Amino acid sequence: MLGVLVRAALRPGVVRPRHLVRPVPQIPARSLVHQEGLPKLPVPPLKQTCERYLAMLEPIVSKEELEHTQGLVEEFLKGGVGERLQKRLERRGHKTENWLSEWWLQSAYLDSRMPLAVYTSPGVVLPRMHFHDRQGQMRFAAKLIAGVLEFKKMIDNNTLPVEYLGGKPLCMAQYYQILSSSRVPGPKKDTLVNHAIGKKPPTHITVVHNFQFFVLDVYNSDGSPLTVDQIYMQLEKIWNSSLQTNKEPIGILTSQHRNTWGKAYNNLIKDKTNKESVRSIQKSIFAVCLDAPMPSVSDELYHSRVAAQMLHGGGARWNSGNRWFDKTLQFIVGEDGTCGLVYEHAPSEGPPIVFLIDYVVNYMQKTEMVRAPMVPLAMPQKLRFNITPEVKRDIEKAKQNMNIMVHDLDVKVLSFSHFGKNVPKRHQMSPDAFVQMALQLAYFRMYKTCCSTYESASLRMFKYGRTDTIRTVTVDSLKFVQAMEDSAHKDTEKVALLQKAIQTHREYTNNAIHGQAIDRHLLGLKLQSIEDLTSMPEIFMDTSYAVALHYNLSTSQVSSKTDCVMCFGPAVPDGYGVCYNPMEEHINISITAFNSCEETHAAKFAQVVEDALLDMRALLEDTAKAKQ
Repeated sequence: MLGVLVRAALRPGVVRPRHLVRPVPQIPARSLVHQEGLPKLPVPPLKQTCERYLAMLEPIVSKEELEHTQGLVEEFLKGGVGERLQKRLERRGHKTENWLSEWWLQSAYLDSRMPLAVYTSPGVVLPRMHFHDRQGQMRFAAKLIAGVLEFKKMIDNNTLPVEYLGGKPLCMAQYYQILSSSRVPGPKKDTLVNHAIGKKPPTHITVVHNFQFFVLDVYNSDGSPLTVDQIYMQLEKIWNSSLQTNKEPIGILTSQHRNTWGKAYNNLIKDKTNKESVRSIQKSIFAVCLDAPMPSVSDELYHSRVAAQMLHGGGARWNSGNRWFDKTLQFIVGEDGTCGLVYEHAPSEGPPIVFLIDYVVNYMQKTEMVRAPMVPLAMPQKLRFNITPEVKRDIEKAKQNMNIMVHDLDVKVLSFSHFGKNVPKRHQMSPDAFVQMALQLAYFRMYKTCCSTYESASLRMFKYGRTDTIRTVTVDSLKFVQAMEDSAHKDTEKVALLQKAIQTHREYTNNAIHGQAIDRHLLGLKLQSIEDLTSMPEIFMDTSYAVALHYNLSTSQVSSKTDCVMCFGPAVPDGYGVCYNPMEEHINISITAFNSCEETHAAKFAQVVEDALLDMRALLEDTAKAKQ
């Protein structure tokens, strides 16, 4: 998921000061009372960031590299270059709603040329349903659609509750970007379109079944949403009219490398019918993918296989063509009870998506089928595509590339059942920091070193805030993992080192959510230099900066009330993508790696993570008993 950031931060490509797409969302006027009161994202003090940057590098680069970087940082601070860029950044901060948001949208997402599937779009696995036929699939999908429409009502009526963190209101702008929006490919960079704002907002969703796309109007002529019963009947019509299997999987084109898809897209929409069909998908409120059953697997492998399905669809033979990866929200409902979603990451981070999931799951649990009045509903419109020989060639190429991607992705979902948030909380420790230290211990045990680690921190305390990076690896985390592997250390010393590492992590997290972390500030200084068309400062050409941005561990905590797990691909070819949802008495953890890298192995890492969590609990409990 973070691979795009790494590539964007490392390459010196030109960033244009003005873009076609504005990242500042339009939201209802009544919300603006709350939104207008939000503070602007600060530009941290330059000296503070430089000092914290050097401290962050200490455990991950060699002594020689660190000394070299210290010299470059000193030159950056005292030579006037840093101060000039800082002043320009501060001026940008005064003039814009958020000095980072436009740059971030472009550099982290829209400029990235990697495929959306696996590389940037996260998937979410929902608890397995117990239906095993198409009627069960349709009923579940109908309830789900009704639940999302109920959520949409809060967006439309502006009754969405404002979220708070530490008593402070959070920016709600991302919630207004996830419905009726889509990414549009370009030959060199993408754009983001949102059709919710305007005189005539869309009233339809996209339903995909058997690689065929349908427009399903979900509102009656009086503006009321269809009932669950009505939606069910419409889904039945769609299912029955998509039985023929000789259709080309046009949706698989959206899984391609963005330059390749950008060219194929322009070729596809030369045809008027194709252009209208594509526009219907882009304008739809969201998409629902009615999937064919997955190949059967053991219960042990089930969650891992479903996580892979959510990320890429399982390959050209299975459900990868049953997607439109550019669509912001795609809910996936399989005939075999597998369900979840995949979302395009540019408009939103995970929390609004998780809120939506929790809301819809809760709605579905209490919803009963309502008998609809027998009003005849129009047949959902099947979207037509004219497949020219050139489009056919593009589809075949996309199938091949998708199958390569599927075979390369190694996915393991660890359902850690021994304990959850309850254990760290019992010992007055942050559950998030506790899991992060377990990941550090596991990595150290496998590779005898620590690595650059990314954990996302929300910047939603600020207007239009997105994320910054929590740097989990610190001198204190390194001391802890080294002590755990050294029998000369007493348990009491190990516990003290764990407590210190967790405290340092909490302090860094607190700095990050208050806009005082280092990564976005450094990126801002770098992009300011590019925008000014000046020579790139040496600190950004330095090996240490490349090492800092090479996230062998790309991690995120996604806290949901629903017993679900989010997953995303690794940020770098030799890294792991780790996402975890700590529940009260268990932890859902997804781990991804690439099979093309001989050094990484998702299942092996999962086992070492499990052992690390158990060893840390044993350490705490044994030490507590010894004190009694």
